[in-house]
Parts: sequence; C-alpha cells; structure tokens
Amino acid sequence: MNLYLDDDFASPLLAQLLRTAGHDVQLPTDVGLSGDDDPVHLRYAGKNGRAIITGNHDDYKQLHSLVIDLRGHHSGVLVVRKDNDPTRDLKAAGIVRALRNLLAANVPIADQFIVLNHWR
Repeated sequence: MNLYLDDDFASPLLAQLLRTAGHDVQLPTDVGLSGDDDPVHLRYAGKNGRAIITGNHDDYKQLHSLVIDLRGHHSGVLVVRKDNDPTRDLKAAGIVRALRNLLAANVPIADQFIVLNHWR
C-alpha cells in the first residue's frame, strides 16, 4: 500500500516497520513538507495516491468531511487514536498489525476515514 505519514507519525521506526511489511512509505521530510498544515499533507497524499496515517483525529475528520461533502476524493485517512490508555493506544508494531488486519478484511480505503485502533 502507498502510505504517507503525517508529521505527528513521521517516525523512522514506524516508516521502517511499514516498509518491512511491504508498504511504500513517504514522510513529510522526504517531500519537503515537514511542518506544513494538515490540508497541505492531505492534498499531497491524495494527489500522489497515498493513504495518510495521522494521530490528528479531529482536524482530519473535518478535512475528510469537507472533501466528501464537496464530492471530492482522497486516498484514505487512517487515524491512530492516542488516548493515553495503554490498553487501547497503538505503538509502531501495533499500527503495522492493524493495517495488515484492515487490508486482509478488504475494506475500501479510498475516501474513507478509518480509526486503525479498531483493527488491532
């Protein structure tokens, strides 16, 4: 799967684990977008056919709704909830596992807002 990690999830460890699992991963630093606003990241990911992984639930929920309400498209928003609860929060390996489970279920990703925590 083609993925783009939002600034808040642009960890080298996560990127490496995702690549090892067979995914094509880009980080904001790879494309000169580090520190840019969320709409810039979502636009880049969408234009380049990459689902975005982010922890920024509220902002990306609004961006997703705006795009869909205006009959636009994106490549998928995959959210990792961070609730400071070790029984629910996902670390890098858990994100990779949740993504594997999601893909195994053949759930459509494009134009969807998906919380990866539900797929652990």
